[in-house]
Amino acid sequence: MREQIMIVLDSLVTGYSGDRSRAFRSKPFSASLEAGKVTCLVGRNGAGKSTLLRTMAGIQNPVSGNVYYSCGDERFDMFSVSRRRLASTVSIVLTSVSGIEGLTAYDVVSMGRIPFTGILGSMTKKDRDAVDSAVSLTGTGAFVSRPFDSLSDGERQKVMIAKSVAQQTPVILLDEPSAFLDYPSRVELMDMLNGLAHEHGKTILLSSHDLDMVKKTADSFWILSADGLQVTQELTL
Repeated sequence: MREQIMIVLDSLVTGYSGDRSRAFRSKPFSASLEAGKVTCLVGRNGAGKSTLLRTMAGIQNPVSGNVYYSCGDERFDMFSVSRRRLASTVSIVLTSVSGIEGLTAYDVVSMGRIPFTGILGSMTKKDRDAVDSAVSLTGTGAFVSRPFDSLSDGERQKVMIAKSVAQQTPVILLDEPSAFLDYPSRVELMDMLNGLAHEHGKTILLSSHDLDMVKKTADSFWILSADGLQVTQELTL
């Protein structure tokens, strides 16, 4: 029986503090994500969805509270572990991609193996197999040899998802992963994410404005608003 991986938000407050003009704080979030499930994070623009995902991925510090990872007897605070440990536990796909020049799409997907090889490390057969599997799973093989900066927005998004898959983390966070994809590609994306969750036990949380699509495919929903975070099995927006 596969051990259940859980991500637990314990009174997590996200946002920005200090005197900056954009300073804000969320209500405390307490919720959990279970392995083998696709959870969709929904809410209005400006509700703080991206901030929550970035905080859960360790890109941004929380204002207060904690995020715990739990699997079997293993449990740790996501904000107290090393960057390497965090990168082998959770991966994130952001909407905007910049600063990647002079690399092929395959090179970018291969960057998902850095937590295991080191930035100057050479890839083993296991690493190459993980990259090839991610390329196949995400349907990026047709353009994986092309320069990354020559790809369309949708192709770049697929490559970044492939990078996350190659990273082989038990937890995958995605911020508007279908933002630049056409309808057939959005269907393929949700089918792929469901396969990763239901067949491979991944813990997946994605934000989306494509409510019609996620209502058909997500297992549960986090609804984010000024009042806090509501967890539900059925989206009735």
